[in-house]
Amino acid sequence: MPGQEKNFERVNQKKRTRAELMRAALELTERGLSPTVVEAAEHAGISKATAYRYFSTAEDMIREAVLDAVANRIQVQPLSDDSNASCRAVDVIGQVLHMVETNEATFRALLASTVGGSHAVKRAGRRAEWLSEALQPLEAELSAADFRRLVHALGLMCGIETLVVLKDVYDLETEEAIDTALWAARKLIAGVLADVSARGDA
Repeated sequence: MPGQEKNFERVNQKKRTRAELMRAALELTERGLSPTVVEAAEHAGISKATAYRYFSTAEDMIREAVLDAVANRIQVQPLSDDSNASCRAVDVIGQVLHMVETNEATFRALLASTVGGSHAVKRAGRRAEWLSEALQPLEAELSAADFRRLVHALGLMCGIETLVVLKDVYDLETEEAIDTALWAARKLIAGVLADVSARGDA
């Protein structure tokens, strides 16, 4: 197996292991238990040493498991002949921001654990997957580098970080903050498409 394929499979295996660990933690939590990392690992059939590579504390593990379950409600509009990448991406961003706002206290706690402390939590990066899927109709129009850059830029507009800046720094109410982020997303995509069109006309 070529080196690139091995690396891809290794990444996928890590994702599967992490998902199994969080699934086990959520199952135990839903039974009214407060599982430790070791208990969740045993329930998932994963070694203790492996589990601790993903989560150093039970609090981090349970919080991430709950957030993962919430995030699974995000749905990307299905592709069709008249699929509009901008509408699909903006819809995803809107769903994410409303989901974050509904669970704001938990997401703020997760953000704090991500950027501070001696055991920073690694985030799953789900927004990149959602946005990449939503923007799929544009893949043929953009270079791989531009497509990746657009996904990254839009990612700045759909997380707890977005609401922290717009609400805490700029003192916007929640709906105005979300409307501002969606407006910025539309303008960014329109600007990228205009740039592609200009290049084609040159």
